Formats: sequence, structure tokens, C-alpha cells
Amino acid sequence: MPHDVTLITTLAVGFGLALVLGFLAARLGLPALVGYLVAGILIGPGTPGFVADQAIAAQLAEIGVMLLMFGVGLHFSLADLMAVRRIALPGAVAQMGMATLLGMGLAHWWGWNLGAGVVFGLSLSVASTVVLLKALESRGALDSVNGRIAVGWLVVEDLAMVLVLVLLPALAGALGGAADGGGESIGVALGRTLLQVALFVALMLVVGRRVFPWLLWQVTKTGSRELFTLCVIAAAIGIAYGSAALFGVSFALGAFFAGMVLRESEFSHRAADESLPLRDAFAVLFFVSVGMLFDPKVLVERPAQVLAVVGIIVLGKSLAAAVVVLLFRYPLNTALTVSASLAQIGEFSFILAALGVSLKLLPVEGQSLILAGALISIALNPLVFSAIEPLRRWVLARSAAARRLEARDDPLAELPAHTEAKYLARQVVIVGHGRVGRQVAEALAAAGTPFVVADQNRERVEALRAAGHAAVLGDATDPAVLIQAHIAQARMLVITLPDTVGVRRMIEVARTLNPAVRTVVRAANEDEAERLQRDGADEVFVGELELARAMVRQVLGAAPAPASRA
Repeated sequence: MPHDVTLITTLAVGFGLALVLGFLAARLGLPALVGYLVAGILIGPGTPGFVADQAIAAQLAEIGVMLLMFGVGLHFSLADLMAVRRIALPGAVAQMGMATLLGMGLAHWWGWNLGAGVVFGLSLSVASTVVLLKALESRGALDSVNGRIAVGWLVVEDLAMVLVLVLLPALAGALGGAADGGGESIGVALGRTLLQVALFVALMLVVGRRVFPWLLWQVTKTGSRELFTLCVIAAAIGIAYGSAALFGVSFALGAFFAGMVLRESEFSHRAADESLPLRDAFAVLFFVSVGMLFDPKVLVERPAQVLAVVGIIVLGKSLAAAVVVLLFRYPLNTALTVSASLAQIGEFSFILAALGVSLKLLPVEGQSLILAGALISIALNPLVFSAIEPLRRWVLARSAAARRLEARDDPLAELPAHTEAKYLARQVVIVGHGRVGRQVAEALAAAGTPFVVADQNRERVEALRAAGHAAVLGDATDPAVLIQAHIAQARMLVITLPDTVGVRRMIEVARTLNPAVRTVVRAANEDEAERLQRDGADEVFVGELELARAMVRQVLGAAPAPASRA
């Protein structure tokens, strides 16, 4: 054929080989992404045979990152982001600082200069967007407290890396590399970047929250599903590109904010569903592109160095993140989940490493080591996640210090001594203060009914107490939390969380402590509702059924009475 088919060839071979190897990996009990990575290695320049176009594969992978972050933004509100800022902001900064210092120490040991150490350490400090989100989604943890903390942490890391990528050329000369600051001082570069990011955030939150939902509504009124899907994809990719071109932020961050502003529309769930197939397909290409960058020879030539890099990524970063989370008095489970989420590196690391090489700061072998560490850490990440709960049990069983840490006194884990008596008997205990729990609490407060909220989000509990409401911090599946909420004297338990397994445990604990307590819970569907009722729930609400009943009441209330016959 006379015309160029490089793109088609890359897609055909990449998808086909990823399918075969992903299927084999799944049959062997391994994560499918291991197969995708191996597929990338086989079609990369490091192995003989067919070599796909790396530039095209990298661009296709970037589309996957944009669509994935767009989908996350559709389920992640500004309120969710602000709710975890007190842990995500200092946590991300502290963890990145520790990982950078570890990388710099390793680079110094190998005889590299300061600039190489800084670039190398920073490359090891930032986690992969795609890997983290896929891991949380596969475990249904994206909307949990732990998932929100991890995503907020990721957003802070992305913002920090935007600053690093802008400032590094200006600092290259001082760090021992090739000066490429374009005559711009460090202060000017930093000020310009901060101004650009601030303008972008303001534009998205002020203008975008009005314009894009309105645009989506106008397209919906046409009745064309194709136009709706096109509008969603165009918004995701267009805003991501515009944010990078005009404001200097990353594609991923731009797409994330695009999703957040489109979330204001009532069609956000439909938008998420329409973009899901493309997200999944292009996410596969991301892992394939990572595999293509990898040269297997580095494992033979520098095995000890590769092992040291993987150790910093999987162990050093994770330990630093866990320590920070525990210092903020979050439970051990949260510390382990956040640690596992960050125990890998990805796309930002590749970009920073490539920039470091171009500025003559990072040696070429450093880039190879970073790529090797990325591939191995990505492949290990699902195993790290699966080890969270066994590790937690093992640590608690063998470490007195861990048990003390788990059982330490937390001022938010129990009601204050001066709590009024009305909150200690015949009260309503509400588990979860999300969108549903908040509505229930507001209704009870308006009716003058005393209630106690149990929630895992520290910021929510602090806000409730500041507003004069009774609240305790912790996982309500733990009997100690319900005991602190005085479930033994409560007249009703309202569980607003959609976690079926956890709900059953809460009902069991509540019935043990107070056989007479009335339980009201929510369920995702009718099957879950039936199972929960069999397990002892007094009243179960299913969102779609309750919506239908409300609509029926509205219709019947508005319908005219039938005319009487003479």
C-alpha cells in the first residue's frame, strides 16, 4: 500500500499481543497488566523482531492517561479534594522529599554528581497515575476514604512535578548540567508557573463549572448519542491539551479538572459510562508503551543497581508514606493502602528522566535504571496490594508496638467527656457522612433528633464537632467504634455506606451490643437488599427503587382526579 500505516500497525500489534499475553497472565493467576508489559517488551527495540513506533505508542498512552484522569474527576468533587488536603498536601511533600533523599544518597554512592542525584531522586518519588487508579478501581476502593486520600496525594504530586519540570531547566547550570533556562531567572520561572497554574484552576472552577455542564445539556437536547459521546471525549482531550498548551500543567491534571467541572452536570454518570470503553482500551496501551521503553539488557548488566532502585520505590517510598499517614493519626489500614498505592513509578518519571538526560544532568544509564524500576514496580504493584491485609494481621500479631499504635488513644476516636446525655441514649447512630449521610444528619438536626456520626474521614469528624455535633472517628466494623458511639443505648443505626460486607459486620456488632436497635441501611441493588434483610437489617433502601417511588408519588400527586360520571 502506498500510504503509511504505522499507526494502524502499532494499534493492531499492540492490542493483539496485549490480548494474548494478558489472557495468559490471567490464566496463570497473575495480573493482566503483567501480560501487557511483556507485550510491550516484545515489540520494543530491546528485543529482536517487529519493533513498533515508540513515539506513536507514547502518544496513544498519553490519551489513556487523560481519559483515565477524566473519569476519576467525574467521580471526585472539589469537596472530596479539600476534605483530604490536610493529609494529602504535607504527606505528598514529605514522601517525595524522603524518596528524593534516598535516590540522591544512592546516586552519590555510585559516584554521580549532585544534579544527577536530584533528577534521579525526584524520578523515583512520584507515582504513576494509571497504575494507582487501576489498582484502586479493581478493588472498589476509589470512592473510599483511603482511595480519596491516595488520589488527593497523587494530585499534589502532579502539581509538584509540574513545578519541577519548569524549574529544572533554569537550575540545570547550577546543578552541573547544560544551562537551558532561556535567560529566565529562577524567581521569574517559579512566579510564572504558579500564576499559570492558579489561572488554570480559577478558570476551570469558575468558568468551567458553568460553561461545560451547559454545553453538555445543549448537546443532550439534540437526542444524539453519538454527539454526546463526542462531546465528552472532546471535552476530556481538548481541555487536557489546552491546559498543557496554555497554562503549562500536565495533560493528566488538565483532564482531571475537566472531569471535576463536568461532574457538576446531572449527566456526569452517563459521561463516565460513555468514556469507559475508550479509557480501558487506551490504558492497555499505556502499559504496552512502558514495556517498549524497557531494555532487558540492564537486568544482566546492572542487577544490583536495579535491585537498589526497586527497593527505594517499593520499600523506601512505601515506608515514608506509611510513617507520614500514621503520624497524622490515621489507622494502620489507611497507612498500608496509601503505601501500596505509591509503591511504583510511571509516566512523570519517564518525562523527568528524559529531560534530565537532555540537560546533561542524568547519565543515560540512570534513565535505563529508572525505566527498569518502573516496569518491575508496576508489575509488582498488584502483589503489593494483595499483601496489605495479610501484612496487617501479621504485624499486629507479632508486634506489641503495632498493637499499641493501632489501639492508641485518639481524641477523635471517642466522644468528649462533656458530651450531653441526649447523645448517649435513645440517639440515632449514623455510619458515614458522605452525600447520603450528610442529608440524613441535616434532616435529623432540623427535626431536633439527637444523633452521633461515625466516619473514617478525620476532617469530616473535626468539622462535625466544630459545628456542635457528636461524632467519632473510626471504621464502624470495629466494635470499639460503635461502642464509643454508644450503640448499646441507641434506638436506631443508620448505615449510609454502600459496602455490603462491612454493613453485615456492623449489623452483627450492633445486634450483639443492643438486640433491640433498629437498623436502616442502603444497598446497591435488589439482590443485595434481599441478602441484607436476611442478615437482620430492618429496613433496606435501594437508590433506584426509592427514586422510582418518589417519582410515582409526584405523578400521582399531580394527576387530576377522574371525572365522575353522571
